[in-house]
Amino acid sequence: MEKEWYVVNTYSGHESKVKEKLEMRTESMGMQDYIYRVIVPETTVVEVKDGVKKEKSKKMFPGYVLVEMIMSDEAWYIVRNTPGVTGFIGSSGRGAKPTPLLPQEIDRILANMGMTRLDAETELAVGDKVAITDGPFNGMMGQIDAIDQENNRLTVLIDLFGQETPVEVELYQVSK
Repeated sequence: MEKEWYVVNTYSGHESKVKEKLEMRTESMGMQDYIYRVIVPETTVVEVKDGVKKEKSKKMFPGYVLVEMIMSDEAWYIVRNTPGVTGFIGSSGRGAKPTPLLPQEIDRILANMGMTRLDAETELAVGDKVAITDGPFNGMMGQIDAIDQENNRLTVLIDLFGQETPVEVELYQVSK
């Protein structure tokens, strides 16, 4: 079984509390190998009020939290019974396991937040081969030359006109 992304329904306005509680339960029950990341999808919006610009964080999907997990019976039980969680999206109920988000769906959501499905710290290393899936170098293969975790960017060496050329790409623009 591999880790996939699921959408969890919460009480509206309780998304951050659910994220916090779920992370604490994961830690206390030793489920770090099954429940990886919990994300409240947010985007930054600039509002102008009385001539003053203010950056404000706005929830993309109020009442929903994204969870990256391996869908085992135990992990499913822990998430479902976290205070504030009303259920999974994509589950028919009656004990049926939910369906995960499609890779292109989660990629689009995470890209809007400046994130990616790949965890740069644990899944990528200098020297790894990657495929560029977005941008001007879409469809090209390359080797990671440098990782900028702070800015979620990679320097990838690609073969351009028979010459090894370094290009900078966002983390969400590559797949392993």
